[in-house]
Amino acid sequence: MAAAEATIMTLLNRYLLSHFLRILLLTLASFIGIYLLIDFFEKIGDFLDYQAGPSHYLSFVLNNIPVIITQVLPLAILMTVVLTLGSLSRTNELTAMRSCGLGLWRIIRILMLLAFFISTLQLIGNETLVPVSARNLNHLLNIELEGKAGQRLTQGKIWYRDKNRIVHIVLADPKQNSLQGITLFELSETSRLNRRLSAATATYRNNAWHAQALQLQVFDPHSGELTQSTRIAEQKLDLGRTPDDFQSTLSSNSEVSIQTLNRMINKLEAQGFDATRQRVDMHARIAAPFTCLVMAFLAVPFALQRGRGSSIAVGIGLSLSIGVIYFIAQSLVIAFGYSGALPPIIAAWSINLIFLLIGIWMLLNLRE
Repeated sequence: MAAAEATIMTLLNRYLLSHFLRILLLTLASFIGIYLLIDFFEKIGDFLDYQAGPSHYLSFVLNNIPVIITQVLPLAILMTVVLTLGSLSRTNELTAMRSCGLGLWRIIRILMLLAFFISTLQLIGNETLVPVSARNLNHLLNIELEGKAGQRLTQGKIWYRDKNRIVHIVLADPKQNSLQGITLFELSETSRLNRRLSAATATYRNNAWHAQALQLQVFDPHSGELTQSTRIAEQKLDLGRTPDDFQSTLSSNSEVSIQTLNRMINKLEAQGFDATRQRVDMHARIAAPFTCLVMAFLAVPFALQRGRGSSIAVGIGLSLSIGVIYFIAQSLVIAFGYSGALPPIIAAWSINLIFLLIGIWMLLNLRE
């Protein structure tokens, strides 16, 4: 008897898995296709203006796909569970399973395990494949196509060369038009250090950088000895860059692994800089994959409450509505985290927890 029951469960799990994966692949392919189409038409002007070759188009597609998948996967999981259980309910297959003595949890358990497995894969992908793809995509769009001078970001430090100067910046925040920890090394024709100008902070206003708390050091071009050291309260600074240049070529937090981001945060905080935004992003990166599991759990009561008379269009519309509400709420809470109104870990995890509790409450009411 036990062997027969195990065989039945194995067949049922295979059937549910095949049904789930078929809808998931179709949903993902649709989302990726729509996303790529919209993104491509937004950037087609850049490709044509800079006479991009076939390799550029191929690189754009291949590097975009992993980034897109991480963004649309929770919504795809939500829609897949709704459509899977909805189709089983419409064809009375779900009723037949329940009449055979199978509880709701035993039916959906395989779907939840698969959602957890997908969440784990996404967490691994976010740590390995996605940062590489995001960096390659950023390099393609901003360096290869637009020809902007590259910058190198290593653990929160920016280095670039501007004529006879080497510029070093600890932290750039293009959205706030501010820089922190700026150092300019001015070199002679023989590449010897002539001057070193450091500034604690700089803000961009009236089309110029205004630096505060500066220190100017002048060195002898022959011996290299320090000959002058002057402190300056404030002055304009020519960095050869605007905030838009830093925005377009600066590596975002999505372009580094979680471990690298954590090291960057520790180093910035050790140097006395505010790393709230980076810490919020780090916790959000960890929490994001588990949104797939939350969405899968939340989809169950919504799918079963719709009944047999609901169409596929209703299921798709319901999934999109839930997804839009989730992402609006998540963006709002993350913004509170950036501003310091919420602790980073609360800002990253609170919406997942709230939606999970809503799913549990609806599921309990459904059972009643």
